[in-house]
Amino acid sequence: MMETNPQIELANRILKYTGTHLFLTGKAGTGKTTFLHNLRTRSPKRMVVTAPTGVAAINAGGVTLHSFFQLGFAPFIPGIKPANEFFHFRRDKINIIRSLDLLVIDEISMVRADLLDGVDYVLRHFRRNELPFGGVQLLMIGDMQQLAPVAKDDEWSLLSKYYDSPFFFHSQALQKTTYLCVELKTVYRQTDDTFINLLNRIRDNKVDTALLQELNKRHQPDFVPDDEAGYIRLTTHNASAQRINDNKLSTINHACFVYEAEITGEFPEYLFPTDDKLRLKKGTQVMFIKNDLSPAKRFYNGKIGVVTHLDDHRIEVQTKDDITPIHVEKVVWSNINYTIDPVSKELKEEETGSFKQVPLKTAWAITVHKSQGLTFDKAIIDAKASFAHGQVYVALSRCRTLEGLILSTPITASAVISSDAVDAFIRSTDEKYPDEQTFQKLRKDYFVEMLFEQFTFTELKSKLNTMCWLLNEFFRNLYPELLSQYRQAETNFRNDVFNVSEQFHLQLEQLVSRTESPEEDTFLQERIKKGASYFLEKINLIVSGLPDKTIIETDNREVKKRINEALSLFQMQIRQKQETLQACPNGFSTPAYLEAKSKASIEDEAPKQKKKSKTKSLKEGPIDIVDYEDIRHPELYEQLRSWRKQLAVQQNVPAYVILTQMALIGISNLLPLDEHQLLNIRGIGKKTLSLYGEDILKIVHEYISEFGYD
Repeated sequence: MMETNPQIELANRILKYTGTHLFLTGKAGTGKTTFLHNLRTRSPKRMVVTAPTGVAAINAGGVTLHSFFQLGFAPFIPGIKPANEFFHFRRDKINIIRSLDLLVIDEISMVRADLLDGVDYVLRHFRRNELPFGGVQLLMIGDMQQLAPVAKDDEWSLLSKYYDSPFFFHSQALQKTTYLCVELKTVYRQTDDTFINLLNRIRDNKVDTALLQELNKRHQPDFVPDDEAGYIRLTTHNASAQRINDNKLSTINHACFVYEAEITGEFPEYLFPTDDKLRLKKGTQVMFIKNDLSPAKRFYNGKIGVVTHLDDHRIEVQTKDDITPIHVEKVVWSNINYTIDPVSKELKEEETGSFKQVPLKTAWAITVHKSQGLTFDKAIIDAKASFAHGQVYVALSRCRTLEGLILSTPITASAVISSDAVDAFIRSTDEKYPDEQTFQKLRKDYFVEMLFEQFTFTELKSKLNTMCWLLNEFFRNLYPELLSQYRQAETNFRNDVFNVSEQFHLQLEQLVSRTESPEEDTFLQERIKKGASYFLEKINLIVSGLPDKTIIETDNREVKKRINEALSLFQMQIRQKQETLQACPNGFSTPAYLEAKSKASIEDEAPKQKKKSKTKSLKEGPIDIVDYEDIRHPELYEQLRSWRKQLAVQQNVPAYVILTQMALIGISNLLPLDEHQLLNIRGIGKKTLSLYGEDILKIVHEYISEFGYD
């Protein structure tokens, strides 16, 4: 049934063929969660699934926004760097962020605007991309008439200076984007048209006297259900639900059994889907908190029953729909972490911990907040203490039928709390629903955008220029040959790649403008194949070998950090262009380009200086980790290094305190014969001369005696 749903089909096409952000919404029970589960198996994009709370994340099969992006719970203030920013990010997490195509945020109604801006901040930083959200496509799933984000008074006093409301749609980053809205229309949870219409009017804030009168026909203040009836009570506050459950359990005159969860790995307490020490008695009303994944499908998340048998090894639950009791066994919830497969470079979901427990909760009562996403056949609702937008609607919409709903207190107009900001936003969503013409334009635009990105070499040129500048600024005297190679590559790249690509762009623009479907245009695709072959050959010839030759030694930690970072970015840009150009043997396709680009964005490890094997003489080749093209007398260099290392160990100081790397190379190249010549070498001062000058000159003279002078 859901396979032919036109809104679901449209949402799938938007996510597959465009890069436009999407807000997927719909009334309670319209299949938003099912859509997400199907997307996980079908999407060609590298995606991560997140949610604002632990329970929502576990239900969605993802991780919390805070944990994935390592954001604190303090308000995120735009323009102010958070404390300890990026301190805990591991390389594998950075790789995932850099290679990400699609970020899914479930239960978006509960995401605060500043949290979404925090996500934007992290994405832009690690992707080195100043587009909103670092250029990552967002899929935001939720119903704005359901539960709202929490902003305490002291938090809102800070945030109100930057946001019109706490809701996600007032995120500063999101407001800089264009996003689409698709609303799922078909209700699968309820089938009674009268009840559906009633819920829709509450959801749309169209509450009038007639509606309240109709709804309050379900008000039965003295209703006391039989224990076997299977009613659950929905309350607005945790304390009320806990008190009801504890009191009811204490009145049962049967032995209490405690079932302990089996917890492995990392599974923090706030993610526990039920009690880790679950107390049950025969006669306990319980709620299943997970769908039955077996072929029998005997229970679902939210199904109510009564415990009819239990012992140390077996629990049986009888529901009104089943002839025989359900034998309930422990099931497993997984704590998911995203990783990159080191071989395939695919984005993998890795289980970092598990929680194995009986999938039940005591269920005479539950809070409205914890009921979001659940479905009940019978419920008693106490909404008189409703204090937040969406609570009444969420509570009522958990029920399958109006007949299964009992109101312990009447619903008043004041209990149906609305939000002017939400109402205005919902009115605007109709304008963001794409027709077929809009979709086809977005599809073409996305194809063209990715195509031109493929043949744009500005970033690679920039990274090459940065390497040239750093080598010239800090190492021109130490590595003149390496600098010369970079300068030649810079000239060749500008002439044979960058300038040619600008002309190629003009050709592509003309060809794209002549077709409505560039993906299927044979002549365009043939031109793309030839262009890809040309640029791949030039990149391999001009720049691909440079990183392996860039073996730099320096005692200056700041300079070393800068050159390593620049080299890492240079390598990544080379990999991206090589991988993506190689993905065009049959022309250009967006999915193939995105996959190649994502894999190339992953760094296997931090940049390391390349080692060469040690030898004992000049004739046997290079000795250690230095590129000897820029050292005229490598054997002398090694003797000086060994002498420096021994002194450093004796004096318990870093080696550069004895003699800097620059001075080592200068001596090895210039072969000073006296103190005057030694003082003229950069890095040698009067103090160094007085302390070590005699030893250095002795080593030089011995070297000349053995190998000669040139």
